[in-house]
Amino acid sequence: MGFFKTMTEVPQTQQKQLALSLLKTPQSIRCPKQLRSLHVILLRTALHRSSYAVGNFITSCANLGLMNYAHQLFDQMPEPNSFVWNTLIRGFQQNHEPRKVMDFYDRMRSERDGPDCFTYPFVIRACTELAENVRGKCVHGLLFKVGLELDMFIGTSLIEFYGGFGDANAARRVFDELPVKDKVAWTVLLSSCVDKCSDLEAARKVFDEMPGKDLVVWNIMIFQYVKAGDVRNAYELFTLAPVKDLLMYNTVLGGYARHGEVDMMLNFFHDMPAKDLVSWNTVIGGLVRDNRIKEAMNCFQQMLSENISPNEITLVSLLSACAQVGALDTGRWLHSYIDRNNRGLNVVVATGLVDMYSKCGDLESADYVFNKLQNPDVVAWNAMIMGFSMNGQSKKTLKLFTRMKSGSVMPNEVTILGVLCACVHAGFVNEGRELFNSMVKDLGLAPKVEHYGCMVDLLGRAGLLDEAYKLIQSMPMEPHTGVWGALLGACKLHKNVELAETAIKHLNELEHEDGGYLTMMSNIYANAERWDDVARTRQLMRTKGVDKLRGCSSIEVNGEIHEFGVEDKVHPRLKEIHEMIDEILSHLRLAGHVASRSEVFFDVEDEEKDKALLYHSEKMAVAFGLIATTKGTVIRVVKNLRICGDCHAVMKLVSETFEREIVIRDRSRFHHFKNGRCSCGDYW
Repeated sequence: MGFFKTMTEVPQTQQKQLALSLLKTPQSIRCPKQLRSLHVILLRTALHRSSYAVGNFITSCANLGLMNYAHQLFDQMPEPNSFVWNTLIRGFQQNHEPRKVMDFYDRMRSERDGPDCFTYPFVIRACTELAENVRGKCVHGLLFKVGLELDMFIGTSLIEFYGGFGDANAARRVFDELPVKDKVAWTVLLSSCVDKCSDLEAARKVFDEMPGKDLVVWNIMIFQYVKAGDVRNAYELFTLAPVKDLLMYNTVLGGYARHGEVDMMLNFFHDMPAKDLVSWNTVIGGLVRDNRIKEAMNCFQQMLSENISPNEITLVSLLSACAQVGALDTGRWLHSYIDRNNRGLNVVVATGLVDMYSKCGDLESADYVFNKLQNPDVVAWNAMIMGFSMNGQSKKTLKLFTRMKSGSVMPNEVTILGVLCACVHAGFVNEGRELFNSMVKDLGLAPKVEHYGCMVDLLGRAGLLDEAYKLIQSMPMEPHTGVWGALLGACKLHKNVELAETAIKHLNELEHEDGGYLTMMSNIYANAERWDDVARTRQLMRTKGVDKLRGCSSIEVNGEIHEFGVEDKVHPRLKEIHEMIDEILSHLRLAGHVASRSEVFFDVEDEEKDKALLYHSEKMAVAFGLIATTKGTVIRVVKNLRICGDCHAVMKLVSETFEREIVIRDRSRFHHFKNGRCSCGDYW
């Protein structure tokens, strides 16, 4: 400010020269205070009547986002020329005020000179931003009247306008009529073919016709192939590019990662001449999505060895991977890495940690991280609420929800879903009803199909089958498989065959691929001793070519994930696992345990049923945990299906007999087994 203060102390002639010098470089005015000082000098030196001075002053206002100030100054000019008008209109466009652009355009049309070739590009762009298709076409028609339709800058704006409305043909007609076409016009035409029109064939035709293609154009075309899932053509085009930058490499790499071609991604990554953080994050993310967690961690370690520092995307991606497979040891190592390297717990990384700890069954650590947050956002609150809910801590979920409502963060649909799930797990029917009814009345949230699914599950488990069915009939949207599946599960629990038949009828109409529902219906018929219906259901499964999803369980030991299927026969320590299962079986017999065979198909002999139950994937994983970890270590297992009744009973006995805490995360919730009891209280 010292310079501006000095200006006011020199003669007016020098003030005028200095002001004009400043106005030549509007970016030199860096704050509103300097702008106001300059305005004073304009008034003193009569430069406020100069179109050149006012026009450049308006540019300074636009750079600072002070268009109201520019507007006031403009209105004080008796006869602004087209330069001043256009500068003001450009300023409004620059500051994303398209409505003001149109207002001043309408005012300018009544002036003697009227809009010119410098005005219309901003006007057309404003029509695009305002989504005023008809108005834009009217402006285009007016251009023919004033003879400006062939101007290259105006034509480029029109191509962008028609492309923005998905009218690639009109965009192409405007382009073809232009007598001169520069690189910008070609690039805008190419973008118009893909951004809203999604016409890759037309885009490729434009690309092939385009003279002197630069890196931007090559990158646009390759990215569009990747976006459309056509990685093969993206790679072919990549090989043809005369010059390749890192962005182009990362685009192709991202295409392989996004579309699950992980081995191709790794080969391409290995051959890249240079790599940045985006490259590493892409590969780590691709490995995580393919459940190759160990390779993702190895990649992370290699990245650190090459002195590439991770960002929150890297860390959240890895934490998400640990959450998926229940890799608590690896997740803890990541947490210690964050602390050791002073990464700081911003809300995004902290939420990733809360989610990871919750999904690994370590609620104490999740709660510790959450309570360290100064200002948790709604996503962080939801992660902690979901954590308590899925781990069967329903009372803590409700308490945390009450705490959230008393603060400044408003619950959203995900919050309500988490609390409703907690009500389902504990059988809190009244609390669930009250919350569901309050969604619209108190929170202004419309229940989605997932909320209805939770309510059907809640009512059905409690034996209120008629109320659950009436709720389905009252839904404003079509129920999905989760809703009818919840009703079918409740019918199995409460042996209501008639309503189960209604549910399975709707499930069959939805044409889902999961044969688990038909398996459940077969067992419902078998428990009711309706053997003809059992046979008919089994035949339907064969006809539709569906089967029950195979059970799979995983356990992390010393940072390595071990997976087991039913009667797994490939694990290197299989003999020891079978010996441990035999030991478990002897303890079960001593305890008087009788296998629950109701969930195995009726046409299997009892001995085979017992064998099938004995080698369920979660039993295999727990047996491995018993032989592979030291006494006192918590055994944590992740299963892709709902735990069966027999496995649930066995885990209670194993936790007591072997004095181990066992945590099993199945498809819908956690079961914490300790001293012969389960956290679910056998309500599941």
